[in-house]
Amino acid sequence: MNRVLPAAALAVLLAPCTGGAQPSAPVVSPTVTGTLLRHANFPSASVRPRNVDVWLPHGYGSDGTRRYPVLYMHDGQNLFDSSTTGMGNPDWGVDETLTRLIAVGAVEPAIVVGVWNVPERRAEYEPQVLTPFLPDSVLRWIDTAKHGPPFSDRYLRFLVTELKPFIDRTYRTLLEPAHTSIMGSSMGGLVSLYALCEYPQVFGAAAGVSTHWPAGVGAMREYLERRLPRAGSHRIYYDYGTLGLDAAYEPYQVKIDSMMHGKGYRQSRDWATLKFAGADHNERAWRERLHLPLLFLLGTHR
Repeated sequence: MNRVLPAAALAVLLAPCTGGAQPSAPVVSPTVTGTLLRHANFPSASVRPRNVDVWLPHGYGSDGTRRYPVLYMHDGQNLFDSSTTGMGNPDWGVDETLTRLIAVGAVEPAIVVGVWNVPERRAEYEPQVLTPFLPDSVLRWIDTAKHGPPFSDRYLRFLVTELKPFIDRTYRTLLEPAHTSIMGSSMGGLVSLYALCEYPQVFGAAAGVSTHWPAGVGAMREYLERRLPRAGSHRIYYDYGTLGLDAAYEPYQVKIDSMMHGKGYRQSRDWATLKFAGADHNERAWRERLHLPLLFLLGTHR
């Protein structure tokens, strides 16, 4: 069932926005649970405009003083509504899963910001710092659609200097890094970790679901060795399956885990790595285990 905000509260959110962004519009779909608002063609001086979806937890409109943690997620068109995922894939079910977890007190009520991808997804999500280490074959893969070399620094600049300030002005958010996390799958996992390391003063936690380590040809471990925030200050979640693209991930993840341990991160405390035997590299698999990264990022007993 698609529950929406009371009319008065919704009217506030539909009011004209500042900074050139379009007013939000509610998304009405049989596959959406709760209140989902869309800022269409969100403008940017750094990257191509794209839709930005904002999911609000039940109760947001009834308490005008409460502020909420925020989870930023990549590939926003795949998160809430199966009509926008394409190719017949299910959505992640972020709205349904969070609603269930909040109802039983397992996680804090939170706002989720779903940032849609654009045709330059590969170039936006490949950590730019790795460019000198990438072989020509990987650079050609990124440049398949003539998008040029990776420009994830611009994408992160968009998230940090344009989108987050807008979200914080428009919605009742908790501003501190301890209440701001970021999450993505595959190459979205890579760019989430990159965001944490480049902007540790903004993001306090990151989750990489089926992180596509081969895109960094092993160089990501050396980068994390140098730039990972000190243990105890941030929280990081990784997971992977054993089928499809995920079948290649374990050797990379083992090295990452060794590095995490060596830097003082504690499994199940400020770091988690989970393996899912038989899980493939797709939205259906991520939907089935989504509650676990959400518990790690937003759990009331973490």
